[in-house]
Formats: sequence, structure tokens, C-alpha cells
Amino acid sequence: MAEIIQKDGIWVFDGDALRLTPGRDRNVSVLRRALGELELPLGALAGISFEQGRRQGRLRLRLRDGADPLLHATGGRLAEPHDPYRLTVESDRYGVAEYFTDEVRDALLLAQVPGTPVGEYLLPGPPLPLSVSAGDGTASFDGERVRLEWNWKTEDVKAAAGPRTLALADILGVEWQPSAGLENGHLRFRVAGAPARERAKYDPNAVELWGFKRDPLMALVAAAVQARLPHPSASGVPEVSRAPEVSRAPEAAEADHDALLRRLRELGELHREGVLTDEEFTMAKQAVLKRM
Repeated sequence: MAEIIQKDGIWVFDGDALRLTPGRDRNVSVLRRALGELELPLGALAGISFEQGRRQGRLRLRLRDGADPLLHATGGRLAEPHDPYRLTVESDRYGVAEYFTDEVRDALLLAQVPGTPVGEYLLPGPPLPLSVSAGDGTASFDGERVRLEWNWKTEDVKAAAGPRTLALADILGVEWQPSAGLENGHLRFRVAGAPARERAKYDPNAVELWGFKRDPLMALVAAAVQARLPHPSASGVPEVSRAPEVSRAPEAAEADHDALLRRLRELGELHREGVLTDEEFTMAKQAVLKRM
């Protein structure tokens, strides 16, 4: 068994699964604390890495595509502090972190776990029932229905119809978008028979988010609903009849570009925090720019 204990959290690996427990430090995000302890089967992992900095390092888990409804629902838009699959490591525990990384990597090799996407969720999603208040409303989910209730900050045109209840069978998809710059975020449900998409502040199937502390918790509602919708791989189209890979190349390239931009922002944050030295930041930034 391998174990690493930090203020940011505790990770334990028993050879078959990883148990991730968020720390009680005040800097641990509200989303990670709300998620609580997570158990990841070894088969859900695509890899693990450890990044050293001058004062702090990062342990990061990479999950197989399609394994986690939270990652799918948030589409890679979770800011690093809210990422449940990373752990801040103090410099005096670098040796433990390296040992932990080697143990997980060896287990992945021995079990011959592929890094390919999966056809079903390997994590259950947040526990139910679930209710979160943020932005202009409250979103609740009991496993069968989503209920949206509005507060005094909701636009009159959206609040006029009163609370809204959506049956899971009528929900085609869900998305969570955090606020960015001057753009507000949202938790939105795509519903069968709904009119063309409106701005979240006017959409009766969406909660508008303004960038406040509790906004990330709406991602839990998105993940809980996503876990009970058909898996994204269940297209119903036989594998041999899917469109050629070249037709998806522009989307893949755009996704890779967005991921690299996020990585540049992460490196900038680590540099400002003093985790990365000037030299380390320059080398890491050049590596990302070469890939772009």
C-alpha cells in the first residue's frame, strides 16, 4: 500500500483502487470538500504524474476519457483548485510523492490498463439527493427530476413561470460553464422540445452564474445528472459506420489547443505563487508553445 498525507488531502493506493480524501485546510476548495472521499478503480486511470516546484509540487491523476461524469459534464473547465484529481505536495514530501507515483505506474503496467476511452462511466457521480443555490437560482436533483427555483435576482421574464421541474427522461444533455472575465457562467439543461437556446439569464432551463464562491458546486448537479444520462459513447452507430477520423480532426485540434492554453494559464499561476522558478517556468512554457 502507498499513502501520502498532506494538508491538501490524503491519497491512498492499495493496488486495486485509489482513495482520495480532501484535506481540512481552509485553502481546500468548496467543491472538493463537497465531493468528499472518492474511490477510483485502477481501470479508470490513464496515468499519473508528479511535478516538482521550488516550494510545492503537484501530483496529478489523468483519467481515461469517459470514465468520470464530472469531467465530462465540466468539459475540462474546472479551475485547478477545484480539480479533485490533483494534490499539492510540500517539498519535504517529494520522495513520498515519487514513490507513490511509481507504485501507481507499476500497477497500471502490470494490470495492462489501456489509456483508451471507456464505454461506460466507471465512477458513480456525486451522491443524491443534491441541492445547490448559486447565481440566480437553486438546482436540485433526486435521481429522477431536476427542480429549478428562482431567487430575487432572477430576471422577471424567467421567474414569471415559477419553479421548473424537468424529468430526467426529457433531458438530452447538461453543461456547466464557469464565468470568465466579463462573461457569466451557467448550468444549462438541454430539454426535448425546448425552443432555441437563449442567454442563461432568460433561459428557464438554465441557472446563470456570476463567478461567486458557490458557483463550482453547480458542477456537482451537472455531474449527477450526467451520470444518469446515456454515456456519450452510446451513439447507437456501429463502429464501422462512423465518420472517418479526418472529419473530427478540426474538433480534436481545437480541443488540444484549448488544453494547451489552460496549461499555459496553470504554469503562469504556479510561477506567480513561487512554485516554479523563473527557469522552470520558462522551460515549461517553451515546451507548451512548441506543441501549439
